[in-house]
Amino acid sequence: MGKIVLSGPQNVSLDGVVQDPDGVEGFERGGWFAQFGGKNLEEWNKVALQEALRAEAWLLGRRSYEFFGARWRPRTGELADRLNSMPKYVVSSTLKEPDWSNSTVLSGVVVTQVSKLKQELDTEIVVPASYRLAHADRTRPHR
Repeated sequence: MGKIVLSGPQNVSLDGVVQDPDGVEGFERGGWFAQFGGKNLEEWNKVALQEALRAEAWLLGRRSYEFFGARWRPRTGELADRLNSMPKYVVSSTLKEPDWSNSTVLSGVVVTQVSKLKQELDTEIVVPASYRLAHADRTRPHR
């Protein structure tokens, strides 16, 4: 049985800002990751690579899927190659045709879909960022 692992940090600032960690989206408080948490990106990349190598798959909400996909699809290198090739499961009721390699959309009630996924996989299923998914209402579909 697979094990769900919430990747830390969950990309949320202490004052509750979740969106736009790299500042690309233009939010007023965007860019906080590089400003406050990403000074040593080489070390961060080493940790991220080890986590990706241990994981059997990624589990994401739609927004995090779009965020990571836009940033990692065009890249190469050990971490990018791993993320681009590993299975990705996207919990969403709005995404119909995923455009990132090895991606599968899970629609319906979150707990039901994730429970099925845990039965199908054997090791770690990492939830990177995906703040809303980590705090999802277990009885309702996820957007």
